[in-house]
Order: sequence, then C-alpha cells, then structure tokens
Amino acid sequence: MEKLSLLSEMIAFAQYDKDINEIEYNFLLGVAKQLDISREDFEYLINNPISYTHLKSHSERIVQFHRLVLLMNIEQEQQNNSPSAGVIKLYNFGLRMGLSHESISKVLYLMESFPNKVVPPDVLIDIFKTQYN
Repeated sequence: MEKLSLLSEMIAFAQYDKDINEIEYNFLLGVAKQLDISREDFEYLINNPISYTHLKSHSERIVQFHRLVLLMNIEQEQQNNSPSAGVIKLYNFGLRMGLSHESISKVLYLMESFPNKVVPPDVLIDIFKTQYN
C-alpha cells in the first residue's frame, strides 16, 4: 500500500497543473517498475489516486523528495513552466512529507547550481542529514 501511495503521490504531482506528457509518463512508469508495481496498477492509479500514506522512514521520504525533484525538472523542461510554480509545488509536497523547511529550501536553492538542476543524491542526503541531526 505504501508503494502505491508513493506512486500515486508522484502522479498527482505530475498532474497538478496539466496532463502527464510522454516523458513524465515514461519516468513514472520507470518508478513503478522500481517499486514492483505492475503496469496495470500504474494505469489504474492515473485515474484513481489513493490516499497519501505518510512514510515512516526519514530516508524513504528523502528518496521520494528526490524523485519529485527529478519529476519537476522533467516537467519544467517539457512545458517551459514558470520555475516558481514547480518550486512552490515541490516545497509544499516536501512539507507534507514532514521534511524540514530549511532542508527543502536549501535543496531548491542549490538545484540552480547543478547541471540540469539535478541535485546529486549524496548532496541531497547530506543536506537532510545535517538538518535531521
């Protein structure tokens, strides 16, 4: 149920302001495969979201936040969306997951300095670890 909730949240993130485009769809399908969710279940979640299940593990929430960062970057590249809209959406999803606002803000700030705005996983983990301790 937790894995379905993760994927459902990502689908909701992608659908927040528009339909899911092909690149986002393929990215989400790849995440579904990583989570051992069948294509049929994935397709079902697109039109039938399930309730959000709060992740208990801090590290799982960080991984999920990283996936959302990647998804936001795909969305902005494809749609030329206003960066501020995606950043606000990502910030709110991070807060809802129970991540610290300082860590989220630092990730969003540092994103700009990395190629394709992709924060490497080790940097992201260090940011959250610093705030968590």
